Amino acid sequence: MIKVNFFILLLFLVLVSPFMQAMPKITVSHDINQQQFVRVKVKNETRQVLGCYVAIDGYKQKFTLTALAESRWYKATDRRFKYTDFSVWCDYIEYVN
Repeated sequence: MIKVNFFILLLFLVLVSPFMQAMPKITVSHDINQQQFVRVKVKNETRQVLGCYVAIDGYKQKFTLTALAESRWYKATDRRFKYTDFSVWCDYIEYVN
């Protein structure tokens, strides 16, 4: 009986979780420029406009990404920052008429 309940719960989570966590598909690229600053770029893999931000050390840079486009490079302000210090977030933009 426990195995049946576990299987039903697992099946429910597999079927429902993609709808509950429908975040857009983005690709985040990290690099180091010639001045040895870490930088990040975001690529939109969807066919919809996204609202995004890149944050490092408490500073947010907000921007929009058109369908299937890449952002510009956003670089750190200090050489001591690593790529793990960046925070990147994107979500769908809904226009209300």
